[in-house]
Amino acid sequence: MIRVAIIVGSTRPGRKARDVANWTYEIARQRNDAQFEIVDVADFNLPLLDEPVPPSMGQYGNQHTKVWAAKIASFDAFVFVTPEYNHGTSGALKNAIDYLYAEWNNKAAGFVSYGSAGGARAVEHLRLVMGELMVADVRAQVMLSLFTDFENFATFKPAQHHEKSVTAMLDQVISWGTALRNVRK
Repeated sequence: MIRVAIIVGSTRPGRKARDVANWTYEIARQRNDAQFEIVDVADFNLPLLDEPVPPSMGQYGNQHTKVWAAKIASFDAFVFVTPEYNHGTSGALKNAIDYLYAEWNNKAAGFVSYGSAGGARAVEHLRLVMGELMVADVRAQVMLSLFTDFENFATFKPAQHHEKSVTAMLDQVISWGTALRNVRK
């Protein structure tokens, strides 16, 4: 059985990403074809990238990088929960991704995004990054609107139909994540 990280991609005070990740996790944990864990970028206290050697060299000098690398290496696939800030993903998520290289390679990823345009542009941004890291990103994605899925733009209340989108995205992530385990061997 593969392990899938649901990555909370915002560290901003008042963020909605943790609520969205918890909702995604509650849907995911009803499955029996993968193990899921919420991984909150905020819990790792990563400063702006401070490793002197490029991540592709795999020579991590800082303890916070080694802890982050061990966590990410333990997964076969990822679901990135991302807000959209200024037509892109959050700086905190991009920074956390940039810390590592091999730990991401030959794994699968899906996306749950939110924003005024459903977070679509944040996911477009992340898809480019995933390609460079040799992460197979799946087509199905979940896009949540600040206008219709958040009461008063604050309280997360997703429309019921989004659960089907989560299921479709997870189906693809688990399928691809399972297949890519053989590539990593």
